[in-house]
Amino acid sequence: MKKSKIIFSLLCFITLCVALSCNTDEAEVDASGTILKVQSANFISDGLAEPISVVSRTLSNGSTVECYKIVARGIPTDHNMGPWCPSNITDNASAGGIWLENGNVYDVDGAFVKNLANFYSDKTWMLYNTTTGVITKTKTQAECQAAANPNVGAEYKNFCVECLPSYVANLTQTYYIPVTPVKLTSTTSFGNGPMSSGPSVRGLAFNGVRFDAPAPVNAILSAYTLAPFDDAGGHINLAAGYHYHAATGISKKIAQTDGHSAMIGYAMDGHGLYERLDASGKEYTDLDACRGHSDDTRGYHYHVDKAGSNNFINCLKGAYAN
Repeated sequence: MKKSKIIFSLLCFITLCVALSCNTDEAEVDASGTILKVQSANFISDGLAEPISVVSRTLSNGSTVECYKIVARGIPTDHNMGPWCPSNITDNASAGGIWLENGNVYDVDGAFVKNLANFYSDKTWMLYNTTTGVITKTKTQAECQAAANPNVGAEYKNFCVECLPSYVANLTQTYYIPVTPVKLTSTTSFGNGPMSSGPSVRGLAFNGVRFDAPAPVNAILSAYTLAPFDDAGGHINLAAGYHYHAATGISKKIAQTDGHSAMIGYAMDGHGLYERLDASGKEYTDLDACRGHSDDTRGYHYHVDKAGSNNFINCLKGAYAN
């Protein structure tokens, strides 16, 4: 008798769900506000390995939608890459890139390399020849692969790591971004962290270069290596190719006519990525935990973090393609 009551109750619940269109995925969707489609024409075609196409993909909330398939070369055509490591401690800032530390951006010139022991209060730092001033840096693809590695061998201690574009000239990366963003009532943490399930890539610049997860600075520094970024905030590893860890205003941007921050790309959920400051140099004070907010013109969108933070956005407000 008890078993029959349980079965009857279960059937009633199922019937009620069907009658009310009970769907946990749809319940997560936040359809409020302006929703703008991704404009594929914003991407620079020279940065792509093939024309952008539309394919069907399942999103993280279980829905199946049209997505843009973007096969990127990862080589920017709107700005030069490098330099990264200066050659001598007498070199000025034009010979090197930048370093991000505690929210600040530092020029990696010869003086910066010479001063690393004081900068990090650790006398183990010594990336240069004290007689000639020549800076020790990677010079081959094999050295790049060995030194740009979380488990750096002792033989690469006190190296400036500089991986060159020629090492990844034939590398492509494929990304899927929803044509129409699906905003959710909950947020998704990025991958590679505790309690996270989302992607690690934050988004794509219009030149096809990815806005990547924070650089593993602790692993880099613990090996007494320095892997500078160029002035555009990017550097190279053999797996990801050229990628950004900071938005410095050099890649393609789309100015807004109302004084709003310029647009610099799309997050992986299809919502727009915009610069941190508006046209008058002011920072937005109403951003949510993901660094996003909404307006009638742009709908929900994100504003990237300051360049020295080694960060772009904190989470995704929309569903992303699996």
